[in-house]
Amino acid sequence: MRYIKFMLIIVILFFSESVNNAQIVSKRGTTAAPFLTISQGARATGMGSAFVAVADDPSAIFWNPAGIARQNGNAFMVDHTLWIADLKYNFLAGFLNLGSFGTIGVSFINSDYGEMPVTTIDEPDGTGESFAVNDIAFSVAWAFNITDNFSIGLNPKVVYQSIWNMTGYGAAIDMGILYNTPFKGITLGMSISNFGSKMSLDGNNSVILYDPDEATTGNNGRIPARLQMEQWDLPMTFRVGVSYKAIEMDMHKLILAVDAAHPNNDYESMNVGGEYVFNDLFSVRAGYKSLFLQDSEESFTFGAGFKQYLFGNISMNFNYSYSDFSRLQEVQRFSLLINF
Repeated sequence: MRYIKFMLIIVILFFSESVNNAQIVSKRGTTAAPFLTISQGARATGMGSAFVAVADDPSAIFWNPAGIARQNGNAFMVDHTLWIADLKYNFLAGFLNLGSFGTIGVSFINSDYGEMPVTTIDEPDGTGESFAVNDIAFSVAWAFNITDNFSIGLNPKVVYQSIWNMTGYGAAIDMGILYNTPFKGITLGMSISNFGSKMSLDGNNSVILYDPDEATTGNNGRIPARLQMEQWDLPMTFRVGVSYKAIEMDMHKLILAVDAAHPNNDYESMNVGGEYVFNDLFSVRAGYKSLFLQDSEESFTFGAGFKQYLFGNISMNFNYSYSDFSRLQEVQRFSLLINF
C-alpha cells in the first residue's frame, strides 16, 4: 500500500508541475507525428474521448495501457476512421492474458492518404509523377496488477513517417496507471503518451544545388548540398481522469467519465462522456471533446454499439461513433471487437 501511495503522489506531482509550466504562447503545430494524437476506438470516441479511467477494451493500449491488465480473457479490435479531408486511419489492437505474468498487447496504426500528383511552380498541373504519405506506429504493451485495486502498464512504440522520398523514425513509450478508489464505483486513471525521442525527415528531397559565392563568376554554382532538417518533439500528452459506475445492474449499466489533458503542443482541455448498456447487448454513448479549449473544431460526440455472443464465451462487438468537427464537418469511426 505504501508503494501504491508513493506512485500516485509521484504521478500527481509530475502532472501538476507540467500544468504549472504551461506555455502562454500556443505551441500548436510544433510537434512531429501529429497522427499520434488522433483518438482511437469508436467506443472511446463516442464517449467524448474520456477514456483514460475506463480503458477496458483493446483501445486501452492507446489511452492507458494499464487497462489491459484488468481483462480476464483475450481480445482483438479493428478500428477504421474516416478522418477529415478524406484521410483514413486504421487501428489494430489486441491483448493476451498471461495470468500471473500480466497481460501483453500489440497495436498498429497506419494512414491512407491516397496517391497525390507532384506539382511545381513551373508545372502547376502536375509533372506526371505522384507521391504518397505514410504514418505508421507499432507498439508492444505489457501491463500487470500490483494489487486488486492498482494496475500499471507500459507501451513502447516505434513511429514512422514518410512523404515522397523523405522518411523519419522515432521511438516513444506510453505509461499508465489505474486505481480503484475506496469510493464504490470510482476509478482513477492517469497516463503519459508519446514520451520519447525527437523526429526529423531526411531523404533525397532535401538535396539541392548550391552556389556558395553568387557574387563570383566562373565558379561552380551547382554544388550538391543537403538542407538541414529540424528535429521536433513527439506530441506528448498527460491525461488524468475519473470514471464512475453510476448504475451496475444485470439489465442496466451506466458509466460516466471525465478526463483532463495537458499536451505539449496545445492548451489544456477536458473531455466528458458516458455510456449506457442495456442487457449487455446494446449500448449508446455521448460526450463532449476539448471542453474549455479555445478555437477547437471538436465538440459533441455520440455513438452506439451492439454485442453478439458466439460459441459460448466468444463475443463480437460492433461500435460506431460520430464526432462533430464544426467547419471541418464530421469524423466517423467503425470498430469490430472480438472477445475470446
